[in-house]
Amino acid sequence: MASALINNSSQIYFDSVFGMEDEGMVNMFKALESSGLRGFLGCSSAIYEAALVEFFQNASVRDGKVISTVQGKAVEISEKLFSGTFELPTDGLTEMADVPKDLVFDARTAFYFDVMVKAGSFDAVTHERFLMMSAIHGGVKVNWGRILFNIVKDMVTPAMKQVLVDPDPPPGEAAEE
Repeated sequence: MASALINNSSQIYFDSVFGMEDEGMVNMFKALESSGLRGFLGCSSAIYEAALVEFFQNASVRDGKVISTVQGKAVEISEKLFSGTFELPTDGLTEMADVPKDLVFDARTAFYFDVMVKAGSFDAVTHERFLMMSAIHGGVKVNWGRILFNIVKDMVTPAMKQVLVDPDPPPGEAAEE
């Protein structure tokens, strides 16, 4: 399970990427920074895999908080603690479906004309992820604290734990995306 979490992590050394020669890439990272995600995406990569596995194996959601134990110690994470720890914005959209349609159209046009990718490389981009990209591209204020904390809460639900623990289900059973 931890390897699935670690393989899907995204951490950025912002000071390094701002020195890139590709103006488009620099602008993209500046948009990420201005959206309020720098503290989350730029967090330390020092992950203790065993503690992470234990945390998610023992985790549950109670009263809107993620409750778990690590090495016998109780851990309780609220949305406020999560947002504060990663310095995430707590104002703005809380539902990606509320991204204005004109911004979605603008982002679709920008990505279509400006992004050179090989065929099939966007297969993994879900509609919700595209809406997130549209919000960032359009400069929409997003309550990243709530959005990302809800993702963590979803990750500790029994169905999601099973997907993370067993990413290759037996034939005939499909893992949820």
